[in-house]
Amino acid sequence: MIGQTPTTRAPFDCQDEHMHPNPLTFSARLWQQIETVYEEILAHPFLTGLTDGTLDEKTFAHYVAQDVHYLRDYARALSIVAAKAPTLADTAMFARHAAEVFDVELGLHGELLPELGLDAATLEAEPVGPTTQAYTSYLLATAYAGSFADGLAAVLPCYWIYARVGAELMQRGSSDPRYQRWIDSYGGEEFAATVAEVLALTDRLGATLGETEQATAQRHFVVTSRYEWMFFDAAHRREQWPV
Repeated sequence: MIGQTPTTRAPFDCQDEHMHPNPLTFSARLWQQIETVYEEILAHPFLTGLTDGTLDEKTFAHYVAQDVHYLRDYARALSIVAAKAPTLADTAMFARHAAEVFDVELGLHGELLPELGLDAATLEAEPVGPTTQAYTSYLLATAYAGSFADGLAAVLPCYWIYARVGAELMQRGSSDPRYQRWIDSYGGEEFAATVAEVLALTDRLGATLGETEQATAQRHFVVTSRYEWMFFDAAHRREQWPV
């Protein structure tokens, strides 16, 4: 969920390399494992509701509130991945992305919260939801305990799925300016370029991994892709702790 300053941008071409990657690359093999998951994400009523006008603003507010909690730990996970990166350039890239979570993503939320009747103090008082807690715990545990490849695979779906979702929703558009602002931040060319950087690194790394290492990374990629669906679903249900 790393973004750029939200502006109106042209959607990137669906023929872009990272949208339809070379089937021989490691990233393409990863994506093949989650094609069904991605289809379920696109079909989820939370996302369809952003563009067809059926999403309740309280549901969107719940999503934004949980996303702020999520992003705090996602930035930490990116920082751990940065520390384990194989080159200084790779470390710098992930460190930059971690900083952008604060500078850009939380800035976007800072604009949205007042429009949704929320404020920072209210947000602090809201508990982290069950799915948010589970997802971020998995990210941090994998980044801390695993290899660089494991951590990269775990954080990758948040980049890649949001880019593809953003591109799709940009094609549809939204009549609600609050929802459109969110779509613009993920569907534009700047975010596509950010994702392309990470995917290029993923493919370089994949070429150096053995079968066991690839299989482990793939497992983490699939798990966090499923958590992406769960995160949208939890927001749609306005999930709370049951007891």
